[in-house]
Amino acid sequence: MPAPSTTRGGDLLPAAILGLLGSRGSSSRADIARLLRVSPAAVTQATKSLIARGLVAELEAEPSRGGRPARLLGLVSEAASAIGVKVTADHVATVRVTLDGLVEAYSTRAFDPSAPDALDRLGRLLAEAVAAHEGTLLGVGVGVPGSVDSQASGVVTAPTLGWAELPVGAHLRAELGVPVLLDNDVNTLAAAERLYGVGQDAASYVVVTIGRGIGCGVVVDGSIYRGARGGAGEIGHIPVADGPDCACGGTGCLEALIGEDALVRRAREEGLIGPAQGIAELAGTADDGVAGALEIFATAGRLLGRALAGVVHTIDPGVVVIQGEGVTAWRHWQSPFETSFRRHLMPSRRSLRYQVHAWSEQQWTLGAASLVLAAPFDSTDTAGEQGRLVRARLQDPEGGA
Repeated sequence: MPAPSTTRGGDLLPAAILGLLGSRGSSSRADIARLLRVSPAAVTQATKSLIARGLVAELEAEPSRGGRPARLLGLVSEAASAIGVKVTADHVATVRVTLDGLVEAYSTRAFDPSAPDALDRLGRLLAEAVAAHEGTLLGVGVGVPGSVDSQASGVVTAPTLGWAELPVGAHLRAELGVPVLLDNDVNTLAAAERLYGVGQDAASYVVVTIGRGIGCGVVVDGSIYRGARGGAGEIGHIPVADGPDCACGGTGCLEALIGEDALVRRAREEGLIGPAQGIAELAGTADDGVAGALEIFATAGRLLGRALAGVVHTIDPGVVVIQGEGVTAWRHWQSPFETSFRRHLMPSRRSLRYQVHAWSEQQWTLGAASLVLAAPFDSTDTAGEQGRLVRARLQDPEGGA
């Protein structure tokens, strides 16, 4: 976890303690101080206030290894939660996620982002979810397949949605009346890893997605690195060949060669699948041992391994996470990827571990909700005023809005 500041109105440390107890469960004061990298005295002072306000309670003592046993602290109520939203080219998915990462009430609704009233319709859809929410709503997190100028502002440019510098954040905040944070959808997965995955132990890591697109969320020293304009991590648009043309307007991009559309197109051209068949049928053909289908995935694995080695040399992460729709066929990517990835790494980095996580569509929405649930640890003030509003709601459920 990144170290919270005890300044900025004193809101961050108490909120970080509440967030930590929510995401990790009951903990001792000593463990809280170690994980948040603050002094035990600061934790004692902050928890004294939280206990007095009825937000935290002392639980049973931790087993002692000698000396006085440490008392555990836990949340009085875990009712606080966030709504996570994933916007795609044909639907909107929403979910409710509690502080401890429990996913509830997942649903999808048809959505046309190119419609003239798309923003109004999105606002109405999410207003229904907010109205149906029970308990303390900390805020709404929204993941989009494009760049976002900042989580705090929420101006979105997403070519796949037909959006160019659209003020999505301001519109939704006015419509919903609750804190709203937005980010690139892969960055939201990185936020979820920070709370519930590798980010609990690694301060710097990357989350790479394969599937319809190729993306990368970069976390450095506990904070998502977004770049000057919110577009960091677009590894799918690293040029790796002289062709073909890419939807981004470039040529020879990684995504144009190993994204789902590219794999399916090649399989159709080679007669491996029918004109109406897709990635599932291609994977099935590879499962049957058809050499051409196996080679399509092998080429993709080799190209991904080479490109990702370059990312590792640039970012120097402690661990790499691979996710996305494409991992359902990872068995056909794995061996060529492993060979290529290790061969292109410098000898000192060849022991770097990577993890491939099983995939479900709900992970996009869990990631989006994590933008809100990560606000208690926002030591760099990435979420700005919206993050401060989330922390206020966490510490004062009745009056934090």
